[in-house]
Amino acid sequence: MTTLEIFLKLQPFDGRRVHVIERDLTEPDRIVGELLQPGGYLKLVELGLEDCVEEIDAQRVFGYALFKEGKNTKLSYPSEKFHSDVSGRSFHNGRFIKRNREIAATLSTVKLEQGTVTSLLEENRTIRGVQYKTKDGQEHTAYAPLTVVDVPSFFVGLVLENCQLPFANHGHVILADPSPILFYPISSTEVHCLVDVPDQKLPSNASGEMAKYLKTMVAPQILILEFMWQIPPELCDVFVSAVDKGNVRTMPNRSMPADAHPTPGAFLMGEAFNMRHPLTGGGMTVALSDIVVLRDLLKPLRDLNDAASLSRYLESFYTLRKPVASTINTLAGALHNVFSASHDQARKEMRQACFDYLSLGGIISTGSVALLSGLNPRPLSLVLHFFAVAIYGVGRLLLPFPSPQRLWIGARLIWSAAGIIFPIIMAEGVSKANQLALRSEAGKICMPELSIRVHKI
Repeated sequence: MTTLEIFLKLQPFDGRRVHVIERDLTEPDRIVGELLQPGGYLKLVELGLEDCVEEIDAQRVFGYALFKEGKNTKLSYPSEKFHSDVSGRSFHNGRFIKRNREIAATLSTVKLEQGTVTSLLEENRTIRGVQYKTKDGQEHTAYAPLTVVDVPSFFVGLVLENCQLPFANHGHVILADPSPILFYPISSTEVHCLVDVPDQKLPSNASGEMAKYLKTMVAPQILILEFMWQIPPELCDVFVSAVDKGNVRTMPNRSMPADAHPTPGAFLMGEAFNMRHPLTGGGMTVALSDIVVLRDLLKPLRDLNDAASLSRYLESFYTLRKPVASTINTLAGALHNVFSASHDQARKEMRQACFDYLSLGGIISTGSVALLSGLNPRPLSLVLHFFAVAIYGVGRLLLPFPSPQRLWIGARLIWSAAGIIFPIIMAEGVSKANQLALRSEAGKICMPELSIRVHKI
């Protein structure tokens, strides 16, 4: 998802004008930004943009199903305390963006223009606007007190047509070898399959190496689940058919912790600022949460022309976003590491422990899924659940009779868990995020004080 597509509906208070320059205003065709967690849907409602998931054949998502070696477990979102409309949504990203543009086009304060930004205009270390080239090749400049910059990132994906998944309105994660395979509906007739290819160099599409990889490495693992009656018998055939059609898309996946670089006159957000592994489908939710934080910061301002003061004021954004962003980012990185296959016995035990832990049901499952869904943005709760998985795994190893070998594997399991979670915690600033989450629950978070205002480009 392009964060600017949502920003352009950022409640243009007091007649503020918004000028959005997009490289291409045709309907995007992307294989990311297609899943919105329930917490993200709540942010969409908060922005008054819930209509963006109407009239685009968006599918409601009520949770996930996990598959591993002939076993499966269903994890439902804990949305009982919310309105019946609150659930996840999955859709074609392009249709969502197009719908957003249609709504934005009805606003007199929003100008949409197709063009390629070639440079930022800087004066005395302050960004004053941008230089851009229109579709007909003409060079233009646009000036504004605040320039919001968002650069899109580019996973292996293919669309499966006219096939059913075992659990309606759920995402499906197969814990395959070497890494997970994800299925989720994007319309009433289409299912998107995302395959995580861990090699740094992707197999070539043009030479046929990618098709060979998908048929020899991925399809057989789907077929095994068919033989075990875990998934519909036609799913593998539809998968292979999609590969044969050449309907394979690749987009590089990157994880990038947020690193604040305050620049007077400019504001960086979206995928240019922060990325996480797409396994948990949390990118849309983080983007919408960021926009709500930014909207609330800009709402009381009256003048944006003091660029230095505005930049100092907006530094609070990087702190206020942490509870939601750090919870989802940390979970995405940790789950990808745990769910990926490994030859190390301790990592294998951790993977199995995680599957069994989530299969326990009750408060254990709902607590974990609440973190995934964005409904409970508390990083400390995430860390506690993660080490509960590790301890559960050690318990499985030591019962009914411990042995020196099992004790050694258990110790390495704990060490492995720490090696996964602590680097992510440090990069994401989870300690600070948890303090903010607790203060938010107590109603003590306040916006910083200042007296300035917004235009924007």
